[in-house]
Amino acid sequence: MDFKHYLQVLKDHTPYDFSNYSDNSIKRRLQKVIADNDLSIDELLAKTQNDKAFVEQLVEDITVNTTELFRDPEEWPAFYEVLLPALKGKKTFNIWHAGCSSGMEVYSNMIILNELGLLDKAKIYATDISHGMVRKCKNGNYRYEFNKRQLQAFETILIKHPIAGISKVDFSKYFDIDHEKDQITAKEFLRKKVEVKQHDLVQEKSPFYCKFDIIFCRNVLIYFNATLQSKIYQMFHRQLYPKGAMILGSHESLTGFYKTKFKKNGPLYVKTNAFHYKYH
Repeated sequence: MDFKHYLQVLKDHTPYDFSNYSDNSIKRRLQKVIADNDLSIDELLAKTQNDKAFVEQLVEDITVNTTELFRDPEEWPAFYEVLLPALKGKKTFNIWHAGCSSGMEVYSNMIILNELGLLDKAKIYATDISHGMVRKCKNGNYRYEFNKRQLQAFETILIKHPIAGISKVDFSKYFDIDHEKDQITAKEFLRKKVEVKQHDLVQEKSPFYCKFDIIFCRNVLIYFNATLQSKIYQMFHRQLYPKGAMILGSHESLTGFYKTKFKKNGPLYVKTNAFHYKYH
């Protein structure tokens, strides 16, 4: 199959453009979609052009939605060691979770902010390309057993590395747990706090009319090629306030030109000097 041709058909007939995703990553996922649905190439093309529900499911299948509550638990104290001094001094601050998947990282962050007495100051925004993931983020409903170990791992980390004196969190304040249904659901006050939108980072423009103090975009850009990564770093730089912070995944890092536009501070990349952008 000519994957480049297929991606062009997808771009021409749907709102989605995957042409600048990593070649190996997109090929593997498209091959799995074809195999799982037992489709011929002609059938795949026909469904892509005529079946909106199929396209939405395809987008969910070929984008990476792996996430957990307090994923990489050892990194959260490091985030807040750097962020807290700045956040405490602000009357309000804005946080964008770009590529939020099902929203578990969004809720993890709000829990910490609430424990620190900072949630009322925060405006929380979240976006994902997948309609299904946006719906899950809004619902805040997840499998309990899947996340139980993550919550326990985070508690273990907090004992060793407290965040501003927080060494234990009562998660019953934040989730309703149904053991029989194996469900954990974020409390309403958390779900109401976050504004969630479907958004494709490839479009380059932010869907929100504000600047941000923090942008989380973890384990997303690793699946993009260098050209697309640069466009998104440019957008993030533009959308951050001076000295705003960008948080990437543990296996992601800045290279080339953008190393001069962000200063690495532990796990954070802090915006440095502004520069002129070319608007398209």
